[in-house]
Amino acid sequence: MEMNGSRTVPADIDTTWRALNDPEVLKACIPGCESVERVSDNEYRLTMTVRVGPVSARFTGRIVLADIVAPTSYTLSFEGQGGAAGFAKGEARVTLTADEPGTRIDYQVKSQVGGKLAQIGSRLVDGAAAKVADDFFARFGNRPRPRWTRMRPSAASLFRKPRLARCAPRCAQCRCGSHWRRPSSP
Repeated sequence: MEMNGSRTVPADIDTTWRALNDPEVLKACIPGCESVERVSDNEYRLTMTVRVGPVSARFTGRIVLADIVAPTSYTLSFEGQGGAAGFAKGEARVTLTADEPGTRIDYQVKSQVGGKLAQIGSRLVDGAAAKVADDFFARFGNRPRPRWTRMRPSAASLFRKPRLARCAPRCAQCRCGSHWRRPSSP
């Protein structure tokens, strides 16, 4: 099976890179994921439940990162065993590009399945893989957001009495720009 795609997430490239390498973020974003454990700087072990047509299986596997060019690209190899349901293995090339208003993630995946999964048929397997990718990016797009931080007021901002009086009681909610800013880098 081959799958290509491109998604834009609302975060800068460094924040996106860190999120793609954070086991907690991956666990929260991968549909059916039960655990993601970092084994080394470039290797993860994971457990997830996948449903493809009539077959539902719990997969245990590993992901190994290679050809790493931080924060713009890497190749990940994956393999997983699902017991009687079969196996899945493959490789994905992931590229990050700064793109207003966030980061574009391009991916090319080549994979193969065996066992009962292979007997189901490529249409169901391809559809399930596309749904996993869609769900991952829907969740991931909401994750890597910069935190808001409190900024000291400048001398000029002290003279903006009408605006301060209007929004000061609720500035934490309105983020009017006078009192809140995004950090330049975490």
